[in-house]
Amino acid sequence: MTRRFTLTLALVLALAAAVLLGIRFGAVPLTTADAIRTLAGKGTAVDRTIVLELRLPRALLGALVGGGLALAGATLQALLRNPLAEPYILGISGGASVGAVLVLALGLAAAGSWVLPLAAFVGAVVAIALVFGVATAAGRAMDVRVLLLAGVVVAAFFSACIAFILSMSQARTVQSAVLWMMGSMAGADWGSVVLTAAYTLPAAALLLGLARPLNLMAIGEETAHYLGADVERVKRLALLLAALITAAGVAVVGVIGFVGLVVPHAVRLLVGSDHRVLLPLSFLGGAAFLTLADLVARLALAPTEIPVGVITAFVGVPLFLVLLRRSLST
Repeated sequence: MTRRFTLTLALVLALAAAVLLGIRFGAVPLTTADAIRTLAGKGTAVDRTIVLELRLPRALLGALVGGGLALAGATLQALLRNPLAEPYILGISGGASVGAVLVLALGLAAAGSWVLPLAAFVGAVVAIALVFGVATAAGRAMDVRVLLLAGVVVAAFFSACIAFILSMSQARTVQSAVLWMMGSMAGADWGSVVLTAAYTLPAAALLLGLARPLNLMAIGEETAHYLGADVERVKRLALLLAALITAAGVAVVGVIGFVGLVVPHAVRLLVGSDHRVLLPLSFLGGAAFLTLADLVARLALAPTEIPVGVITAFVGVPLFLVLLRRSLST
C-alpha cells in the first residue's frame, strides 16, 4: 500500500511538473513566476497568448494522448495476456495513417484544419471494424489469438496502401505524410484538446470500471466466467474502448509509439498486476511521459522541432530493453 501511494504521488507530481515545464519553456523565454501569474489570470497580453493559446493546450493534449495510449496499452496487455502488447497491435495506426496520407495526397488538407484529423479517425475506425470482423467471423466468441493475427494482417495491408499512395505522390506530399506519421503536437489548440478529451476521458472512466473483471480474466477466461464475469462482453467493450482512445490520439497527433508499451510494463513491475491500481497509474504515467517527451522534442534542437514519436522511440527502446531484462531475471 505504501509503495502504491508513493508511486501515485510521484506520478501526480511528475505530471504537474511536466505541464508546468511545458508552459515555462519554449521559443519565447518565460520565468516560472510569469507562467504561474498568467495561469492565475494575470500577466501581459503577450504572455497570455503564449501560455493560454499555445503552450497550455499543447501540454494538456500531450497529457490526454499519453495517458490514453498508456491506458489502452495496459488494457490490451490484460486482454491478450501478453505484456508486450500495445495499442498499435490492432492495426489502428495503420488505418489512421491511410486516411491522413490519402487526404494529403489529394490536397484536401487545405480545406480546413479538421479534415486531416477526421480522415485519420475514420481510417482508424475502419481498421477497428475490419479487425473485429475477422476476429468474430468464426463465431460469436472473440478469440484474442485471432484478434492479434487479424491486427497484424490489417496493419500489413494498410502499410501496402500507404506505400502505394506515397509512390504516386509528389515529394512535398511524401514529406508531409512522413512527418505526420512520426507524430507531432505542433498543431495543438483548444479544439483538439476538447475533441481528444471527449473521446478519451469517458472511455478511460469506463475502462477503469472494468478493472475487476480484467483481474478475473487474468486468471483465465473460463475461471472468470464461473466467478460471474461476462467474458465476451468485457472483451468486446474493453477492446472497443481501447481502440477508440488510440484512434482519437492518433487522429490528432499522428503515430506515437512505445507509450502504450513501456509505461504499463514499468508500472506493472512496480505495483503488480492489480488493474484497479495498474490502469489509473498507467494513465498518469503515460500523461507525464508524453508531456515530457514533447518538451524534449521542442527544446533539444531548438528552434528545430523533433517529431515527438522519435523522442518516445529513443527513450522507449532502451527503457523497454532494461525493463524486459529485469522482468526476465525476476
